Amino acid sequence: MSNPFENAMSQLDKAAKIMDLDKGVYEVLKQPERVLTVSVPVKMDNGEVKVFTGYRSQYNNTLGPYKGGIRYHWNVSLDEVKALSFWMMVKCATVNIPMGGGKGGIIVNPKEMSEGEIERLSRGYVQKVWRNIGSDKDVPAPDVYTTPQIMSWMRSEYEKLVGHDDPGVITGKPIEDGGSEVRGYSTAQGGVYCVLELANKMSMTPADTKVAIQGFGNAGSFMAKILSEKGYNVVAVSDSRGAIKGSALDIEKLEAFKKETGSVVGFEGTEELTNEEILELDVDILVPAALENVITADNAQQIKAKAVVELANGPTTPEADEILKEKGIVVVPDVLANAGGVTVSYFEWDQNVKGEHWSEEDILERLERIMVDAFNEVWDTKEKYSIDMRTAAFVKAIERVGEGLKKTLI
Repeated sequence: MSNPFENAMSQLDKAAKIMDLDKGVYEVLKQPERVLTVSVPVKMDNGEVKVFTGYRSQYNNTLGPYKGGIRYHWNVSLDEVKALSFWMMVKCATVNIPMGGGKGGIIVNPKEMSEGEIERLSRGYVQKVWRNIGSDKDVPAPDVYTTPQIMSWMRSEYEKLVGHDDPGVITGKPIEDGGSEVRGYSTAQGGVYCVLELANKMSMTPADTKVAIQGFGNAGSFMAKILSEKGYNVVAVSDSRGAIKGSALDIEKLEAFKKETGSVVGFEGTEELTNEEILELDVDILVPAALENVITADNAQQIKAKAVVELANGPTTPEADEILKEKGIVVVPDVLANAGGVTVSYFEWDQNVKGEHWSEEDILERLERIMVDAFNEVWDTKEKYSIDMRTAAFVKAIERVGEGLKKTLI
């Protein structure tokens, strides 16, 4: 397995060379500002005490409080958390929101735990990191296998420890607990704004544009729904059980079918494919919306789409990136394409800090403005340096962080 932190640093190196990055800034950005490693003891339902290892990486807060999710997963590692916190820094800076990069995780299989055990784990984690988080310091959010309910437990534990309300300490909360409108589909909506801008740049009209979406979970299903409402032809989708393709799919009927059967496989009038085959379909836009590392050196040559829009985190390996670039395939990178999620998280924080609640319409208007501006800035940077969009996003982001960082170097 490739080391995620080494991958992140190779991306930093690549951007640094292109933009001739200040050496002092480069040295600072090669490591996180702080990494917490904590032991979280939990009394299990059977009376035994189990100790879980948790992390919080605070990469850089030049632009604002650290921001990033907390994941509960058996494969969580320190290098993964550090890499993810670096990418969060890049993501926030790419879309120009006043947040830094952070990420957390606990090595645990939450599927093997009861609700009570997960609550005790969540509160226990906050007991270990509370001095280092807060709406003005570090603002966690949900990630893999963490939920709005877990965020509510964390918020209540934090407020108990500090002795006062701080609704902005955590985002991704339920709406009744200070959460934001649009949060449920923010990642997909941000991705849609990127697709619309991309189609404009590449002269694609909705009716003639075929889209394949690998992953029909929360982000992928919302993306499919919104794009088909806008007249795009979503011709293939997949979930963990397999993939299907047809002519323009009826997404509403497909959602109902999946709810009933547990999978998209077997939907009327479609042909069954594997999750690997969906990536190689002859479509205009391919949207990997599920797992990381699905486009690799092994299959990149077979990708036929004109553009790839990364709704998942890290779906394309660095080796595959080079192959896609040689083939002339435009890749809208995850740090831009799926930044709708962190942008609406930032809106939630902003509302909480100001004691406001914004309407869905207001949030969509703000989100569109941010995503469209960011897309065009990255596109212009790509044109300026004749580089791919991922490297352009890194250059733009590191430029922003670097400018702020230079002022703080003594």
